[in-house]
Amino acid sequence: MSASTSPYDAVVIGGGFYGAVIALYLARQRGFSRVCLVEREHALLQRASYNNQARVHNGYHYPRSFTTAYRSRINLPRFVRDWPEAVKTNFIKLYAIARRNSKVTARQFERFCRETSAELERADASLRALFEPRLIEDVFLVREYAFDSSKLAAWAMREISEEGIEVRLRTRAETISQMPGDLLQTALRDADGKSSTLAARYVFNCTYSGLNQFGGDFPGTRTQLKQEVTEMALIKAPPELENLGITVMDGPFFSMMPFPSRSLHTLSHVRYTPHFHWNDERGIDPYARLSDYHRESRVDRMIRDVGRYMPAVYGAKYVDSLFEVKTVLTKNETDDGRPIFFERHAGLPRCFSVLGGKIDNIYDVLEKLDAEPLDAPVAPLQSTFSR
Repeated sequence: MSASTSPYDAVVIGGGFYGAVIALYLARQRGFSRVCLVEREHALLQRASYNNQARVHNGYHYPRSFTTAYRSRINLPRFVRDWPEAVKTNFIKLYAIARRNSKVTARQFERFCRETSAELERADASLRALFEPRLIEDVFLVREYAFDSSKLAAWAMREISEEGIEVRLRTRAETISQMPGDLLQTALRDADGKSSTLAARYVFNCTYSGLNQFGGDFPGTRTQLKQEVTEMALIKAPPELENLGITVMDGPFFSMMPFPSRSLHTLSHVRYTPHFHWNDERGIDPYARLSDYHRESRVDRMIRDVGRYMPAVYGAKYVDSLFEVKTVLTKNETDDGRPIFFERHAGLPRCFSVLGGKIDNIYDVLEKLDAEPLDAPVAPLQSTFSR
């Protein structure tokens, strides 16, 4: 086993979008001169940052969680400003309210949008004609966007390289342990089985579904997490739908969103997208469960149900499915809230675990980090996301 010769200021475990942005934040905003980013995949942003609906939320999705909706309203314009090349805006986004089994009526949805200052107008007759009127109460035109995860990954690699942040790909962190003094030790194993250790003053655990999969002195998260194996179907939309993003809500319904990195659409369904779930526990590796899972698509059932509300979807062509582990806070299952999870571990006070349910939550994480008294010399402020 080899060890680094001098300690790092920080080790960031997890090379998804959150891990990449946090590594850059530490270098640029907090003056950390030695940062190492550790990722088990062959490249950055390959797991949950890629295998998702690619939606930049603007609050509409959360009529039962005002706080989540409000934060999305604040964060969307910031995200568009900071990553304009990765944001797709040139499509029409519709929210349709179901007549039956919806947890929100059209009138309630309009009131909710007024209260959150979210832009909303009734869709014109040509757009409403896409929906079965016996099942859909009303259809609204909204402002919501999609992101291209491939472009975000290219941005992350470029900025991290320019900043001199060390990246270790195809490497898994196995333990986090307290060393004498204020240092933490992270034990690593690469894809060839070679082990090594890194000493650092801080460790940031940004592993999403893998938050609790560490040995050593890592105490685990206090907040209970739920894991789900999910399927995001990728479809080629028929001509009538190819320039649209559509969500039918709020309950056992569906979304169809542009997926810019592959010029397709995702199709997700509240009933069929989750394949199975379990309560997160140490020792139950979510990614191993996903790897062992027989990935039989449910896209036929999705399209069959979606077609009742939006018949044009029957003309869609199925291309592929993205299977991934989705992690949520158990306490937010009933209200659909998606707050960030940010925890400094009492037993390892220089170790932080971070989880976000939406890409725009990154700003909530950065605000939390701003409030932390990290004892590194602070460099002159500059844009965290400068190009």
